[in-house]
Amino acid sequence: MKAACGNCGTEHVLKDAEIAEHQKVQFHCSKCGRPTIVEIPVKHQETMVISPLPSFARANSSSANLNLLKERDDGLKLPATKNAVLTIISGPSKGAVHYLKNARVILGREDAEIALKDQEISRHHCLIEVRESYANLKDLESTNGTFFEEERVRAAMLNDGAEFRIGNSLIRFTLIPK
Repeated sequence: MKAACGNCGTEHVLKDAEIAEHQKVQFHCSKCGRPTIVEIPVKHQETMVISPLPSFARANSSSANLNLLKERDDGLKLPATKNAVLTIISGPSKGAVHYLKNARVILGREDAEIALKDQEISRHHCLIEVRESYANLKDLESTNGTFFEEERVRAAMLNDGAEFRIGNSLIRFTLIPK
C-alpha cells in the first residue's frame, strides 16, 4: 500500500503483511521524520464502523447487550394507530408473522422473545427498537452477523417496508394500520 506523508507529501510503501490486521497505522517519514497516521480501507465483507455511532448502536460488551432490555428509554413506544409487524419472508420460519407487543424485542433462537427456527442465527442475535414511525435494528454481536441492504451492519434504521437478514432468514419490518 502506498501512503504519503501528511506533512511533506513524500510517498512511502507500507508492507501489506505488516498492516493487514490494523485499521490505522502510524509511520515516521524518512524525509522529514514527522509521524503520519494512515487509515486502512475496510474490506467489503467486514462491518463498517460509522463514527460517532448513534446511541442505539453503542455497547461495551456482549453482556451489555442483554441489559438493553432493562434500560429505560422514553422515546421507545409502539405507534398508537399502527401495528409494528415482523414478517419472515424466507428461511426456515418462512411465512411467520410477529405482531410486536413491546417496543423493544430480541430476535434469536430458543429463549429469545421472537424465536426463529434458524440454526444460522445466534441465541440472542439482534434487537429491534420501535419508535413512532421507524425501528432501530442492532446486532447483538452475533456470530454470523446482521445484514441490511446486502451489507453486514452493527446497526441500521428500518423504515416501513425495510428488509434485513439474519442467518438464512429474510425479515420485513412493516407498520400497518390497526
